[in-house]
Amino acid sequence: MRPRDISRTPGPLRLAVLGAVLLACYPLALAAPAGAVPAAPALTVEEQRLPGAVPQEILRRSGFDDVAPGFARALARTRGAAEAERLAAADGRRLWRRAVDRAQGRGPDGGDLSRDDDRPLYWARLGMTRALREWRPAFPLPERRRAALEAAVERASRGQDSLDLPQGGAVKRVLITGFDPFQLDSDIRRSNPSGAAALALDGTVIDTPAGPARVEAAVFPVRWADFADGTVERTLLPYFRPGPRKVDLFTTISQGRPGRFDLERTNGAWRGGAPDNARASRTETVPVPPGVPTVTPQPQWTTTTLPYGAVTAATTGPFPVRDNTSVTEIPAGGTAPVVRPDGPTPGSTARAGGGGDYLSNEIAYRATLLRDAVGLKAPGGHLHTPVLNFGAGNTDPATGRISDPEFVAARMAITAQVRAVLAVAVGATAGS
Repeated sequence: MRPRDISRTPGPLRLAVLGAVLLACYPLALAAPAGAVPAAPALTVEEQRLPGAVPQEILRRSGFDDVAPGFARALARTRGAAEAERLAAADGRRLWRRAVDRAQGRGPDGGDLSRDDDRPLYWARLGMTRALREWRPAFPLPERRRAALEAAVERASRGQDSLDLPQGGAVKRVLITGFDPFQLDSDIRRSNPSGAAALALDGTVIDTPAGPARVEAAVFPVRWADFADGTVERTLLPYFRPGPRKVDLFTTISQGRPGRFDLERTNGAWRGGAPDNARASRTETVPVPPGVPTVTPQPQWTTTTLPYGAVTAATTGPFPVRDNTSVTEIPAGGTAPVVRPDGPTPGSTARAGGGGDYLSNEIAYRATLLRDAVGLKAPGGHLHTPVLNFGAGNTDPATGRISDPEFVAARMAITAQVRAVLAVAVGATAGS
């Protein structure tokens, strides 16, 4: 559906929503220098969704509605671009840590929304980037510096610059990634279980047959442009290269198919063009960003090195875990796409990996391509979670509630099973 139109909201609620928007914008207006007329903000598509009733309720019922106003007030007090950049990074890290702490039961819950919910982080981050976009500082700020501020907020609030894998051999090092909520135009209430799992597991230690494993997590946007700019490679590369903090296992994670987990055997070098959270589409070969290690010539396919046999044979939770070997290819010498249940044939051109042709396939392709480029021997690949649905009687986004017991229980079960899958995968590496 389209971003919620508050003109169709009942009168009292409409006034409340408009009032909340005006109050949220008030500190931003104070940031403009005296006598200046602020330029009209060029908000992103994602930021334009923020004033809607659902995002505001999520923020209010989690206590995260104070994030953007507090950041805006702090921005207004900065006296130069360098100070603003330090603030952006520090407040971004504070938001990430607050979301992780809430998901893991530390500190106040801030409201009645389930602690495991990933959505407060998403909407609060957009409040911060919107505050940056609407801020009119009293000092010169070139657009490139403003872009650097936004990049600092993005990286820090996603956990991308605070990965803390331990040194030494006593503890296995595991790196996982999740995603933001997506498909918000059809249901703005959506949560992403991969993001929820990232928050719940970041910094935790899992007992495995191979010994304790420390999990570190980061979350990525559902935007084609960020991936083309190298956000995945910048985040993962320091932990894929030789050194005392090199990963022992990694997996990218995203929401996949109803009722099942999938370990995706093969990833394809193709973007299928479905709109992202910014309503942008890309149909092309996955572009490799300049300046990062890669394999030349660029391969059409990469393959998981996760121990799929051990994982699929184990009992890890209520959902089946499948070894998904299917891909879609254009065979060598052919012109039409063909589905191959048992993987690609020699010389074929990718049209979909096991995980499809969207950003879940792309993050898997990028991570495993980087693995191969630097010669990382640690197991790695992609895990698709079951689809997270709202409960019976709460499926209509126009009238439904932002949460329900079935919705919360399913998300928590998915997170618990991700943890169990990781334990089996790490355990299968014992002695390697």
